[in-house]
Amino acid sequence: MIPPEKNAEFVAAMEDVLEVYQRPYDPKRPVVCLDETSKQLVCESRHPVSAKPGTPAREDYEYKRMGVANLFMLFEPLAGWRHVEVTDRRTKVDFAHVIKKLVDELDPQAEKIVLVMDNLNTHSFGSLYEAFEPQEARRLIEKLEVHYTPKHGSWLNMAETELATLAKQCLNRRIANKETLENEVDAWTLQRNENQATVDWQFKTEDARIKLKKLYPSFQL
Repeated sequence: MIPPEKNAEFVAAMEDVLEVYQRPYDPKRPVVCLDETSKQLVCESRHPVSAKPGTPAREDYEYKRMGVANLFMLFEPLAGWRHVEVTDRRTKVDFAHVIKKLVDELDPQAEKIVLVMDNLNTHSFGSLYEAFEPQEARRLIEKLEVHYTPKHGSWLNMAETELATLAKQCLNRRIANKETLENEVDAWTLQRNENQATVDWQFKTEDARIKLKKLYPSFQL
């Protein structure tokens, strides 16, 4: 639940993101959504039994934990491309290097990247100064126009929707190590990008003011 005193802040951030999503496509100012998730790596404790005619594949319910990997999702919905970066951790430095890759490798021709993400403590300009020299951090910051989703409003981030698709289509099984995870995610990403799969975002500011009216502060003239 959103505390009443926070309604105005929630609404302001929500409408800001919704307005960003209504902008026409501009390759010089692409809208990119960023989110992250984790994947528990596990291996089989016993060899699974392959499927046979009339008998499905079987695996033992026991497994061995092999650590956790982090996945950063970068998703440009209007262009229909995404990039998933698999890392060992989700630190400020990891975030900073993902931003550098976005600026220098994934969208190098952009004059300004319009970045939508949540308010996670690592998602800050300070993270760039912890990872790079001041001149480099400032260079990267100057390439970004950041819009934060409100607290409890992660559903506004289209990268979260794309992560849900990744989880359903690729991650809903046992994966033993980071190398296998990277290979599987890369194959999934390649197919999605070739199909230019995207999100048909229909929720607009006008819809929010009707459907989420209770979140808007009330006042009398």
